[in-house]
Amino acid sequence: MLGTPIPTPAVVAYGTAAGVCIDFDHFLIARLKTGRWDALRFCLTHPRATITDQSEIFDPGDVGVLSRLLSHVVIAGVVVPTLVLASVSLAVVTGGVLYAHLLADLVWDRHLLESHADAADSIAELVRTIG
Repeated sequence: MLGTPIPTPAVVAYGTAAGVCIDFDHFLIARLKTGRWDALRFCLTHPRATITDQSEIFDPGDVGVLSRLLSHVVIAGVVVPTLVLASVSLAVVTGGVLYAHLLADLVWDRHLLESHADAADSIAELVRTIG
């Protein structure tokens, strides 16, 4: 029925699913870049890795930071307006979850970029000192 409140656990479950499912694009990106479904096969044969150590799933370069972020923005830009047609509330929850997911990805990627830049600076300083 319209206007019927949705129980909080259902909203949390939906939000969790939306936040996780947006990452399924990583498999498609990896397939497009590598021509193989190795990452998906790995997850299907080692499901524990999807929770315990996601670094085992993709090889470096299989997905890529910009490809992943671009894909997330495209997905959110299509899904949220489409959901408005069915339910504004659902669209708002989905938009909030996808925004938080994308923001978390950006914060993490910025952290990694700075860590790598710091490491590169340290190596360059070491080379200058030795050389």
